[in-house]
Amino acid sequence: MDTVDEIERDMAADPRAKGVCIQQGSYLLELSLDWIVLRASENIHHLLRGSHVTLIDEPLGRFVHAQALHDLRNLFSRLSGTTGIGRAYAVRLTDEHDLVDIAFQLSDGRVLLEAVPTSGSFGEYFGTVGGLISGLASSHRQALLDGAARRMRALTGYDRVTLDCGDSRAESSRGAFAAAHEADDLPTIIADAEAERVGIFPRDSEESSARSVLLRSPSDEQREKLNAQGIRAMLRVPFTVAGSACEFCCESRSPREPSFELHAAAELFAQMFAMRLAMEQATSR
Repeated sequence: MDTVDEIERDMAADPRAKGVCIQQGSYLLELSLDWIVLRASENIHHLLRGSHVTLIDEPLGRFVHAQALHDLRNLFSRLSGTTGIGRAYAVRLTDEHDLVDIAFQLSDGRVLLEAVPTSGSFGEYFGTVGGLISGLASSHRQALLDGAARRMRALTGYDRVTLDCGDSRAESSRGAFAAAHEADDLPTIIADAEAERVGIFPRDSEESSARSVLLRSPSDEQREKLNAQGIRAMLRVPFTVAGSACEFCCESRSPREPSFELHAAAELFAQMFAMRLAMEQATSR
């Protein structure tokens, strides 16, 4: 039987490693509904006590604190049956590592659990959302869209925010930018478009679940497009208004640390703005 080291060397040389990957600095576990590890990012040994090879088909409880697992499963039970994202902040999974922020979601019957080093902001972003939305109360039509783009940029601190909703568009930017990108299945969060990729083990020919990962690594083609536009980091926040697909797209010229709390606050802002825009559309008919 091959040793763990031999398996890992074979995987590193295998060209199929260029499939769906995650971004460096983040960690991924794909779990069954009873929290058995089905797949793991190949850097998971930096987070848990075990190689990505040895975790497979084992209960997650073997590798994390019982209290952390209990809290995460309770949070997940409240999420079950929805399409939302659950988050937990400043979690200590083991004795050996620092705190992490966690995001998890259901995808194709699997639990996708992602972890990043904790941002430590603890409510800083959420505390500003209400005030930013209230500032839009007297805005109408294009001014409402323009104001929302400016406020999303103030919330996130990115260099440019574009808002697309149906045929309407607004933009707020710090300095000149190249033409805005065209949507092409970009990841939800890109911390650094030029960072190394981290593979997911074992490889799955379909990888339908992994495509939903928030910190999925962009493809080579996507990297080239972002580089041509001078974009190193991105945060995408889709939402709907009266059945129309809309999106805030936040872009930065420099890398940004991934933050699940910032993403959650941006989602909250988008949801509250969607209600304000729906009211505007209803009264203008």
